[in-house]
Amino acid sequence: MTATTAHFIVIFIAVFSLTLAAPAQQRRTAQRKQPASESGLNPQQQAAFNKLSQQADAAREGGRLDEAIQLYIQALQLNPKWKDGWWYVGSIFYDRDSYSDAREALRNVLGLDDKNGSAWALLGLCEFGLRNYDQALSDIQYARTLGNMSPSKEFVNVARYHAGILMTRAGQFELGYEALRDFAREGNESPSVIEALGLNILRMPFLPAEAPPDRRELILMAGRAAFYQAARRVQEAERAFKELLSRYPGVPNVHYAYGVYLLIDSPDAALDEFRRELQISPDNVPALLQIGFEYIKRNDFENARPYAQKAVDAAPNLFATHNALGRVLLELGKVGEAIKELEIGVKQAPDSPEMRFALAHAYARAGRKEDAARERAKFLELDKQKRTERSGPQSVGGIEAKPADKNPPR
Repeated sequence: MTATTAHFIVIFIAVFSLTLAAPAQQRRTAQRKQPASESGLNPQQQAAFNKLSQQADAAREGGRLDEAIQLYIQALQLNPKWKDGWWYVGSIFYDRDSYSDAREALRNVLGLDDKNGSAWALLGLCEFGLRNYDQALSDIQYARTLGNMSPSKEFVNVARYHAGILMTRAGQFELGYEALRDFAREGNESPSVIEALGLNILRMPFLPAEAPPDRRELILMAGRAAFYQAARRVQEAERAFKELLSRYPGVPNVHYAYGVYLLIDSPDAALDEFRRELQISPDNVPALLQIGFEYIKRNDFENARPYAQKAVDAAPNLFATHNALGRVLLELGKVGEAIKELEIGVKQAPDSPEMRFALAHAYARAGRKEDAARERAKFLELDKQKRTERSGPQSVGGIEAKPADKNPPR
């Protein structure tokens, strides 16, 4: 964890604790004056709980955290359904890097409120601290899907940053870029953001702490170019990419990153960069797909076909490759072969509206009206769900990576 990230987290716990407690006295009064029939406590127990929870809050607000934890635990023994008490225990333990203890407390919060986005996010950060990276990403992404996290901007930044670096580590580069690019648009030029962006556009599946030390200059140069790109500072981005290419012309994904930058405004130049990338890395699937999809966009299906076919051969488990080849085959009149490719893609990514749309089109071309109607309906359902999701300029031919599971990850 970088120093900047750690600083964000400390701020988050302080700010979010205040958010939970504001107006603190009003919240405490509501909690402590609930009838015994609702709290499950008899009057004597309720009085004891009120006293302990008040003392615990006072100790926490006074910075006496050891005392606060003990008092919270005593209060929770009387009333284990006190959600805020579990939250404060988890927050304090997290602030002390006691991630296992914090995780247990947060699981209790979620046992009482499984749609608590803040608890899911902080639970993910605990998993990150414990180096359970896949679980951390699942928890944080679910929190972001719920969309009800704290209004604290520091907290949102922490969750977004960790989502970005974890998706980069997991090879979900397009989604990782989406999570990280807003830092640039907000003007956040911190070293941690630059490093994370550099790893992302170079498609290096590492956390910043895991990055190869001998590649640090390369990563920071790429990160600076990506920062300017995301911030829409065109002249600076162009200069940074040219410097990167001049210094590291033979490093994998440098030409690819520049090609992505050029794709919208200079597609012919972008194609040249993707081809240069393939000279360095002949099986670079993103480069193959970018070329294939650009030719599809131009209705040049004959030129698209070899790139789409090579992408499938190189990455048969990636649904985007089957999307590209299926669409090309369909337009070349090979309807049966196209349907086969697109059905494979749908099986691999059933939640992709792009895959459903392409398959519906192929079924319609084959005269399979019922199948086409079914896929069209599924496309409309999925498209409605994703309408508010943003697709970054690094998305491959408009084909998004498979989204996070929207069911609770535990």
